[in-house]
Amino acid sequence: MQRAVLLLLSGLVLTANAALPVRAQTSTPARTASVDPHAGYVAEASQRFGIPEAWIIAVKRAESAGDVRAISSAGAMGLMQVMPDTWAGLRVRYRLGRNPYDPRDNILAGTAYLREMYDRYGTIPAMLAAYNAGPGRYDEHLATGRALPAETRAYVALLAPQLGSAALSRGAPAAAPPPPDWREAPLFVTRSADARSAVGTPFGGRSLDSRSSLPAAPDGDGGPQATPIVLARDDTGDPQ
Repeated sequence: MQRAVLLLLSGLVLTANAALPVRAQTSTPARTASVDPHAGYVAEASQRFGIPEAWIIAVKRAESAGDVRAISSAGAMGLMQVMPDTWAGLRVRYRLGRNPYDPRDNILAGTAYLREMYDRYGTIPAMLAAYNAGPGRYDEHLATGRALPAETRAYVALLAPQLGSAALSRGAPAAAPPPPDWREAPLFVTRSADARSAVGTPFGGRSLDSRSSLPAAPDGDGGPQATPIVLARDDTGDPQ
């Protein structure tokens, strides 16, 4: 009798175990840190133009929040929100490809422009102001004391603390350009001036003519004017 009871109890235990749901042995996936998909391009631009990676990342975040296809209502393009005719000049000077939305080329172009503005004005706040409002507008500010636009002041106030106070060596030459890219092959003859369009920048909804101040060619042709806010374009006040 005792043996029968033991067998009965054993059967109940086995039945209960069989009825329990089988839980898969899953491990909690490790939380991976967010990795910048453009980190390699940022590192390349930093090395080539002597701009700290942290600066490039901060500007890229403020300009486009990482949206490769970002375009402002006035025409600023890509991750670094480069203006059309500024892009036209930069791509020639630094042998970039034809697509302004290409992440690598856009980051290189924006970083090159930051470098040019730093070499021209010598301080981080001035570099940021000129990158945002355009060197012509910033030159006018220096010459006349006219206040910079509110959008530009907010832009500098946001980014300058992030960039810190470390000074860069002035006039550091950019690294030699890479070998010719297949994208540069002249399959068709085009006029770069025809690609110019209305300009503007997206930061804070601004519509300033902020980066069109360095024309692609010194012919004085500023292209069609279609900025929604009436501000003077300064195509002639930039480096020749």
